[in-house]
Amino acid sequence: MDFGLVLQTDPPASRVVGLMRRAERNGFTHGWTFDSAVLWQEPFVIYSQILANTTGLKVGPMVTNPGTRTWEVTASTFATLNDMFGNRTVCGIGRGDSAMRVAGRKPNTLARLGEAIDAIRDLAEGREAEVGGQPLRIPWVRGGRLPVWMAAYGPKALALAGQKADGFILQLADPYLTEWMVKAVRAAAAEAGRDPASVTVCVAAPAYVGDDLAHARDQCRWFGGMVGNHVADLVARYGEHSGMVPEALTSYIRERHGYDYSHHGRAGNPSTDFVTDEIVDRFCLLGPAEAHIEKLRALRGLGVDQFAVYDMHDAQEATIDAYGAEIIPALSR
Repeated sequence: MDFGLVLQTDPPASRVVGLMRRAERNGFTHGWTFDSAVLWQEPFVIYSQILANTTGLKVGPMVTNPGTRTWEVTASTFATLNDMFGNRTVCGIGRGDSAMRVAGRKPNTLARLGEAIDAIRDLAEGREAEVGGQPLRIPWVRGGRLPVWMAAYGPKALALAGQKADGFILQLADPYLTEWMVKAVRAAAAEAGRDPASVTVCVAAPAYVGDDLAHARDQCRWFGGMVGNHVADLVARYGEHSGMVPEALTSYIRERHGYDYSHHGRAGNPSTDFVTDEIVDRFCLLGPAEAHIEKLRALRGLGVDQFAVYDMHDAQEATIDAYGAEIIPALSR
C-alpha cells in the first residue's frame, strides 16, 4: 500500500513544502493538496517548489475540476511540471465542490467531467484533443505520462470513474462503503472493456494517532461535514431511500442544515454539529497506531492501493512521524 499526504495550501507556502518534505522522509509517496482558488493559495505554484525540494514524491490536486481552469491550461501546467521534474504528477479531478460553489457556480456535470478527463490526459501526453469543439494539440509536449484519478461517490460517477479514469479517489475510509464503491468502479471498468485491476484505488480520510479519542474525533469531525456536501447532492438526485446509494452513506445527513465554506476542511468547523462520533469513527482513522494498522489492512484487502492522510488538525507533524515510524512499515509487508 502506498501512502499520500493531503494538505490545504494555507499560507505560508513554505510550511506546505516543509510538511511534504517531512512526509517523503517518512515513506509517503504522494503529496496532495486541495484546489480551490478563492479559499487557498494556488496549488500548482506550490507543486513546483514541492517537486524541487523532494526527490521522488508525486504531487497533484485532490481534487481539481474542469470548470475553474480551461482544460488546455490544466494540461499544459501538468506537462510543464512533468517536463521539469520527470513525470511526478497525478491529476486528481472531480465535479468541483468548494471551488465552484464559493465562486457562485454549480459543480460541473458528469458529462463535462468525462470529456475533460480524456482531453486533459491527451493534451498533457502530447496527443490531439477536442476542447470547446476545436481540435487542439500542445506542440512542445513530447510524450510524458499523466494519470488522471477521479473522485466519486454516486452510482453514475462511480461508473464514469471505471469507464475513463486511471484511478478512483474515495474520500472516506469506511470498509463497508469502500467495498461497495470499489466493486461498482471495477464492474464499470470491466463493462467498458478495461482491466478492472488497472484502476488504482485511493482512499483519502483524516488520520489522528493517539489515545485521546474524544480529542481526535473533535479534530476530525469537519470531514463528515465535507463528505456531507457530496452526500446531500446524492440525496437530492436519487432520494434517501432510492436503493441507488447505500443508506449507510445517506442516513447521517438528516440533521444537516446548510454549510459554511469559510470553515471548509478545518477543525472546529461549526457546520458539522450533525456529524456523530460513530460517523467520525467510520469515516476516519483514529486511535493508537495498532488501530490504524488494523483498519488499513482491512482496506488493503478490499483492493485499496493508496491511503491518503488528510492532515488538517493540531497534530500534523506528529501524525506524519507516527505513520513513518510505525504504520507505513507495517503495511509494507
